[in-house]
Order: sequence, then structure tokens, then C-alpha cells
Amino acid sequence: MKTSRSSWLWVAWLSVICMGLYAAAAGADESTRKQPYNVLFLICDDLNCDLACYGHPQVESPNIDRLARRGVRFEQAHCQYPLCGPSRASFMTGLYPDQTLIHRNALYLRTHVPNVTTMSQLFRNNGYFATRIGKIFHYGVPRHIGTGGHDDPDSWDYTINPRGRDKDDEAKIFSLRPGSFGGTLSWLASEGTDQEQTDGIGATAAVKMLERFAERGQPFFLAVGFYRPHTPYVAPKADFARYPVDQIDVPQIPRGYYDSLPAPARRWLTRKKEQVGLDPALAKQAIQAYHASITFVDRQVGRVLDALDETGLADNTIVLLTSDHGYHMGEHGHYQKTTLFQNATRVPLIIALPGMKTAGQVAKGPVEMVDFYPTLAELAGLQAPDYLSGVSLVPTLRHPATSVRTSALTQLGNGYSIRTDRYRYTEWGDGGKSGKELYDHRTDPEEMTNLAGKPEMAPVVSQLAAELPFRVERARRAPRGVRQIRK
Repeated sequence: MKTSRSSWLWVAWLSVICMGLYAAAAGADESTRKQPYNVLFLICDDLNCDLACYGHPQVESPNIDRLARRGVRFEQAHCQYPLCGPSRASFMTGLYPDQTLIHRNALYLRTHVPNVTTMSQLFRNNGYFATRIGKIFHYGVPRHIGTGGHDDPDSWDYTINPRGRDKDDEAKIFSLRPGSFGGTLSWLASEGTDQEQTDGIGATAAVKMLERFAERGQPFFLAVGFYRPHTPYVAPKADFARYPVDQIDVPQIPRGYYDSLPAPARRWLTRKKEQVGLDPALAKQAIQAYHASITFVDRQVGRVLDALDETGLADNTIVLLTSDHGYHMGEHGHYQKTTLFQNATRVPLIIALPGMKTAGQVAKGPVEMVDFYPTLAELAGLQAPDYLSGVSLVPTLRHPATSVRTSALTQLGNGYSIRTDRYRYTEWGDGGKSGKELYDHRTDPEEMTNLAGKPEMAPVVSQLAAELPFRVERARRAPRGVRQIRK
């Protein structure tokens, strides 16, 4: 650890003094808090909102659901870039992709922003023991499983890189492109137990770390990055059996649908040719495998939450559960990520505090993943860097009907999109020169009918077209004090 014991004690006592204000502001019950809040940050890879607590009629997610009953569930949380690397760099720094300068995978964070202070690094600098298990920054999945991937060493005191039988079983995995797993639809109904899989090993490591923290009474920031349900969708056979293919419906698109979209949107939807017009039998198998992987990783989340309870750490730990972006499973005729539709931008988000007075409630206003950093910092009584682009969600945790934003911004290539309470508005190219999209979620929650060219919608387009450039300009603003290296 970087700080001395005396420094840690000073930080701890200062936090104790400050935490009453912050916890009360978030609606937490102060009677259970004995020392500064710990943080348990749980993130699943490529997890969309196909969860029971988000209203999915088939997917079994009892452990994530019980966390939702303990915390506030955010109905409209959105990523800032629907691709692993850019999204993870964004929420870990509290900056937009145009500020981190990371718009693709396989980049190390400090190549572009060498002196940035990441979220876990802030906690580390203030006496917390910061641990990473699995994928937090970008990894090539499954290629980098068992390695550090594109991790940021400055963010952690200790790291664990689990590797399970899913790596050893790769030769058994079915893929639309044989031998290609991470970027295309691929799956395996696996033999063996949960604990043999990479995420099972990661959950076991998280349990052991929690037990160690409880023994030592050490404040911690524990980030547990699960690899599922990212492709290849690997889960035990029993989980596949929960979702019979004859009970799975494949989303359909009307004839000529792609012609109704701007050219850039159409290109993103159809760029993986083997997944366009996917055979319905294969589509059902892919959806089955994706849902099986969700249920599998939900059990691993449950093991970690059980350990939090059994060690007594639940009385003093903030839990945040999320994903890195959304995911299509046939919607808009598309599979996987990288679109500016709701399916790819929206993420599950649950934040739970001990003794929360607003437990089980739902926040419906739009929020962004860059908001994680200032929220956790405020709850812990830490001074976050003043250059952060996110805003604290503490007012919403206290009163879920309170919205801290009017829109959530997402970028993809040369496209920018905002999601308001009612509308999604997207522009491709400067000022929408390459096309515009408008969707009304009251009448079209699936975002299938582009209203941007309808005369009667001109006032709405005009209003949102004025807001979007303002949002983009702020998202491009150089963060004060952060060195940016453009390559």
C-alpha cells in the first residue's frame, strides 16, 4: 500500500466524521455504520437488462434481484460508448471517451491519459486496499482470460486473474466462425461445476478476500469483474436446460427495415455479415446460451453477496452492480453490441447501501456510467478530482424520483445519441449531416420507427438538436489537469 499506517488512521477518522452527512444524504441508516464505507464493485461483461428485476419474463436472476430489493435500481442507466474498452476506461475515470481519447479496444489507459486518477486509485490513495479480480479494464475475451489483459496497475494494490475450464474447453465451443469466440456468436453447454469455470474461480477468490478484509478490519475497494455473459456463452448444461429453445422467441424486423435508417446506423447493424439474417434455429440457440450464461453468473454474484453477509461486511459496504454496456439478442436484426439503440446503450445498475431507507425503489430518470465515480466518492466522504464529467447520484439514492440529469449521452464512431425521459435522439456526422434518428418511447419502446423526418415531430427534433451539441461540447472538453496524448 502507498499510504503509511498513520496516514490511513487519519483518513479513516476523517471519513468517520464526514460519513454521517453523506450516508444520511443517501438515505442510509447510520445506526449500523461503524467505520468508513467499503466498496464492492460488481460488473458483468456484456450483460444487458434481460433480468427478472428489470421485467424479463424468462431469465432467472434471483441474486441480482435480491440485491435490487436491498438497493435502488436505475431504470435508465446508459453507457458512454457501447464497446468494452472505451466504456470501461470512461467509467473508471469519470470522463467521456472524447476525454480519455479511447474509442476502441486493446488500448492501455495511460497511453492517452497518463496522469489521470482512476476511481479505485482515489480510494487506494485514501487508505483503502484496492483489489481487482477478473475484468475491470479491457480484456480480450476469451484470449486474455488468466492474464492482466489491458489492466491499469496504478489502480490496484492487488490483482487476481482467474482462469477456468472454459479456457481449456475452447476446442469444444461452437462458433458461427469456427475458432473465433470473442467477437462472434459462440457457445458451449459445459460439463463440470460452477467452481471450475473462470467466473466461479473469481467468485471464490472474492469470497476469500472478503473473509480476509473482515479479519483485518481493513477498508477496501473490491472490484470483481465477471467474464460472462460475454461470448463465448459458456455455462453448465443445467443452465441451458432452464431455457428450452422451443420457448424462445427470436425478435423480428419488418421487410425493408434497414432502408429506414441513416447509412451509418445501417452499417453498424449489418457489419458482422454472418449474424445478419441469422437462421432462426441458430438464433434460438444463441439466445438460450446467453440467458444460461446470465443465470450462471448470477449465481456467482450470489456467492459474493452471501460472503458479504456472512462476514458482517454488509453492514458497512456499498455495493454497486452493473455491466459495461448493453447487448442485442436479435433486436433490430442485430446481435451483440456497437449500436446507438437502447439495447446497446442501456445497462443494469443497482446501488445498495447498508440500512437504505429507499431500498427496493426504482429511479426512472436517465443517468450515465461516468456518474459512478463521483457517487462512490461522495458516499465514502472522499474528495473526487474536480475534472470529473460525471455527477453524483446521491440525491437520487435519497429520493429516487429525483433526476440529476435531463439526458444520457452515448457515442459510437461519428454518432452521438441522447436518451431523455421520453425520447432517443441521434445524429450521425457533424450536425446530423449523415442522418438523424428520433424515437418516442411512449409509443415505440423498441425504437423501431424513426420519426426524425416527420413534419409533426419538427419541434421535438429542434429542441433535442439544440441540446445534443451542448452535451457533445461538454463531453469533448479537456479535463483540467489531465494530460491528453493523441496518437
